[in-house]
Amino acid sequence: MSSAPQTVRVAADSTDQIEIAGRKYASRLLTGTGKYKDLEQTREATLAAGAEIVTVAIRRTNIGQDADQPNLLDVLPPDEFTILPNTAGCFNARDAIRTCQLARELLDGHTLVKLEVLGDEKTLFPHITETIHAARVLIDDGFDVMVYTNDDPIVARELADMGCVSVMPLAAPIGSGLGIQNRYNILSIVEDATVPIIVDAGVGTASDAAIAMELGCDGVLMNTAIAGARDPVLMASAMKKAVEAGREAFLAGRIPRKRYASASSPIDGTIA
Repeated sequence: MSSAPQTVRVAADSTDQIEIAGRKYASRLLTGTGKYKDLEQTREATLAAGAEIVTVAIRRTNIGQDADQPNLLDVLPPDEFTILPNTAGCFNARDAIRTCQLARELLDGHTLVKLEVLGDEKTLFPHITETIHAARVLIDDGFDVMVYTNDDPIVARELADMGCVSVMPLAAPIGSGLGIQNRYNILSIVEDATVPIIVDAGVGTASDAAIAMELGCDGVLMNTAIAGARDPVLMASAMKKAVEAGREAFLAGRIPRKRYASASSPIDGTIA
């Protein structure tokens, strides 16, 4: 009796990692640290998500600025997680640059930052001209810039070409939970990418994260979708699985869409 053939598995495992600024990560799910009820829940959800990179709003979160207040780094220490300072709440390049410089001082020379410069308080869409200006200044100053932008493939290419270490297009407005509203733009960005593409903003549930990964994105960053859920820790676990499943589906390669049945129909492939 011949033995059963061995199955070769190609999956999103420890060898399939995302590399950002020269460092590799097994998890492709990046999470925020705001909007949780307390620091304990922040840590529980982060662990459930399996996140290795956690983003921190420097203008809203205490990471040492106030010695009398709870410190996020006590529950998410830098020796366990890569802290990604972000410039949330900045509406011009000057403030964003200053915020990144403050983060570098607070984190002992840390240079990996997430740049976001917002256009207005209503939509929270990125202000692209200010974003490009801030990115150039920060890169020249030695920062490794992960940049939040709109889903314009031309802008994404320019940000990558100038030296950003990751481009992070929105799926939909920040906190909207609408999911990916323009798959074709995201797909165009992915197809033209020379740096990791991480969907940032607009994810609402696990299927949104899976779609982003199935399109070929290198990762997904989210905060509200987890922290705003009825059970944040359980949602974090769901998002972890969705990102992993979407990545495996992308690697596996989906079948083409067709209007009519083929191959598995009652006629095709039957024994004469």
